[in-house]
Amino acid sequence: MKKKNYAGRIVLNAVLILMSLGYIVPILLMIAISFSSEQSVRDYGYMLIPKQFSLEAYYQVFKNPMKIINAYKVTILFTVLATALSVVIQTLMAYPLSRANYNKKKFLTVYLMITMFFSGGLVPSYILNTQYLHIGNTFWIYIFPGLVSAWNVILFKTFFKGLPEGLVEAAKLDGASEFMVYRRIIMPLSTPIIACIAFTTALAKWNDWNTSLLYIRRSDLYSLQYLLQRIINESDYIKSMQGTAASSLVGTELPAETMKYAVAILAAGPMMIVFPFFQKYFAKGLVVGSVKG
Repeated sequence: MKKKNYAGRIVLNAVLILMSLGYIVPILLMIAISFSSEQSVRDYGYMLIPKQFSLEAYYQVFKNPMKIINAYKVTILFTVLATALSVVIQTLMAYPLSRANYNKKKFLTVYLMITMFFSGGLVPSYILNTQYLHIGNTFWIYIFPGLVSAWNVILFKTFFKGLPEGLVEAAKLDGASEFMVYRRIIMPLSTPIIACIAFTTALAKWNDWNTSLLYIRRSDLYSLQYLLQRIINESDYIKSMQGTAASSLVGTELPAETMKYAVAILAAGPMMIVFPFFQKYFAKGLVVGSVKG
């Protein structure tokens, strides 16, 4: 019996190691390509160890460093602010829905469910944000639209319902208000689901490029993802000009292929650094929040 368990553990560990390598190797390959010269990538293909080390791709991306730095500042600011506001508003909405004595919870739950299946679409949203709310081409366009997700509210509600009811009753016997119960009892006990939802919200905000494309005309308000996409598109356009009659206007050859991977590292790097701090809560929060109750 022990031999079977031992063999099973070996197989399981081998499978997990292979799965881990399936995630780690592509990331290492991206980093290696970004530090390779364009010529070596063209001659030898993608390699985990650069054949010819080069910083040309990063030099081209940071040719105007202030734009990149400003885009980082804007993206970090709206990611942190939108995530914090989103978590506070969604938990405040989910808490009363999780209480058995709240008489409007059926109506609000149905209302939330309807918003999950139906939406106004892009054109009404654009008109609302630009013509009525007047937040188009402003920093607040990154914050207010999508601040509340019905799915996240339901996850919070389900998690809150799974918490011991006796804690809430004991707090109320001691004279605690509903807000005090929410702030002093519910929130501290909900760290796993809060961390899980906060990370997924921050990831969605960090990767947002569509908002800049639709609403932003000021270059100082470009998000990082949109700015990096513009850099790639411009490099591809210049690359297409090389070898033509207009090539004299282009100058030296741009490292278009390695630039794509340099941009990917710059875009994904911060979230890859942040994720380990949320990882221990991520699986627990998502599973418990969706199953309890």
